[in-house]
Amino acid sequence: MRTKIEWVRNFDGTQGYTINPVKGLCPVACPYCYARRMYKRFKWNPEIRFDPIVLADPFCYPKPSTIFVGSTIELFGDWIKPAWTEMILEFCQRETNKRHTYIFLTKQPQDLPREFPENCWVGVTATNEHFAAVGLGNLKSVDAKVKFLSIEPLLHWLDANFWARWFKDINWLIIGQQTPVSAKTEPKIEYIREIVEAADKAGIPVFLKENLVPLIAGKGTPEGLFYEDCRLRQEMPK
Repeated sequence: MRTKIEWVRNFDGTQGYTINPVKGLCPVACPYCYARRMYKRFKWNPEIRFDPIVLADPFCYPKPSTIFVGSTIELFGDWIKPAWTEMILEFCQRETNKRHTYIFLTKQPQDLPREFPENCWVGVTATNEHFAAVGLGNLKSVDAKVKFLSIEPLLHWLDANFWARWFKDINWLIIGQQTPVSAKTEPKIEYIREIVEAADKAGIPVFLKENLVPLIAGKGTPEGLFYEDCRLRQEMPK
C-alpha cells in the first residue's frame, strides 16, 4: 500500500509503498512505537505469523518503486523463522521485482543476514550514540547496496567524536523526533546541528523528518538544516 512514511520515496519523488509479509504485535515493544498503538486501537490480531499472500505473484507496480518491507514489525529477531527471511529475500530478487528498491530497517542488527540482494537498502535504528554504535558495528559486516542509520526518535546525543569513527560506513542518514511531538521528548537542536555538520563533512545525504519543524521553527533558518528555498533538507541516497 502507498505509505505516508516520508523517507520511503520513489525515484520520481512520489511516495513509495510498504508491505508486511510478517504480521503480529512486535515483541521489541518500544514505548514510542506507532504500530503498537495501531494494534491496540484497531484490535488487530497480535499473533506473529507469516502471510505468504503478500509475496504472491503477480506483485508489481506500474513503474520502478521503493518499498519498505516490515513497517509494522521487527523482521529480525528470534521470533522470525529463518524460512520466512529466506522467502522475503527471494521475493526481492525475483526477476519481476529487480526493478524495485526494497528497504529494511531494524532495531536488532545482530540478527541481520550478512548478504542482501542488490536492490535492497538496509538500515539500523538508534535513539542515541550507544545504540548507534552497536547498530553500525553490526551493519559494517552486512553486504547491501545502501546502508543507513535512522536516528528516530533522536532522544539524546552526548558523544561529539562519534561520527568521525562511523560515518565512513554508511550511505544515508535519517533524523526525526518522537511523535506525538512533545516538549518532554524533543531533542536539543544542538544535537541535530552537530550530526548534520558531521554528515556534510563526510558527504552523507541527510533526510530530516517534518516532525523536526516545530523544534526548528522560530530559530530562523539554521545553517545546514534547510535548502536555499527554506525547505527542510530531505536528501536521498544516490
